[in-house]
Amino acid sequence: MSSRLLLLSGLGAIVVIGGVLTLAGRSDPAPEATPSPVEVAEAETAPAPAEPPAPAPDEPFVIKRILPIEGPIRYGEWHWDEDGVPDGPLVITVDLDARVLSVFRGGYEIGATAVLLGSQEKPTPTGVFPITEKDIDHVSNIYTGAPMPYMQRLTNDGVSLHGSKVEKGYASHGCVGMPDPFAARLFQMTKLGDKVYITRGKQIGMGDSLVEG
Repeated sequence: MSSRLLLLSGLGAIVVIGGVLTLAGRSDPAPEATPSPVEVAEAETAPAPAEPPAPAPDEPFVIKRILPIEGPIRYGEWHWDEDGVPDGPLVITVDLDARVLSVFRGGYEIGATAVLLGSQEKPTPTGVFPITEKDIDHVSNIYTGAPMPYMQRLTNDGVSLHGSKVEKGYASHGCVGMPDPFAARLFQMTKLGDKVYITRGKQIGMGDSLVEG
């Protein structure tokens, strides 16, 4: 959120006629009052009027809304609501403990879904990852041609966001799997360079920053 005098002084008309100066419409000024020592002291010690505080800047990465979802998000469940949300930078967060991915635009949460994550042998890494590649109909060249629709690559060794069948008891090879309809919406919104913040158990709420380490 960002913060972002003519003084008319009149003199009596001076009319010059034949070298004779005539003052028109002017009366003798009243003698100026001499301030008392007390008034002088009070004027010197009086504090300057305080300036109003500047408005807080509209920080696009501060959380302004969280979707009103009751209870934990179950496997296969997802939510999306961007009605009335203004344009703004996109931030994606993944909490490995909660197994939830959230999408924020300009600080407003517009999407949230339960996700499929890596196993103990192939865990999903934590950190901040820019999206480096997008492929709407990708097929894995590492894991025997496994389909990875709406793929958005995060690491050089293949960890990505992508559509998946999100069910309890299943795991990925480190990727973040989302229900296909959710993955399709997210794919349409993102661009290369958008950041994905993957954390473990980090609690965030209204007024918190999305981009602090």
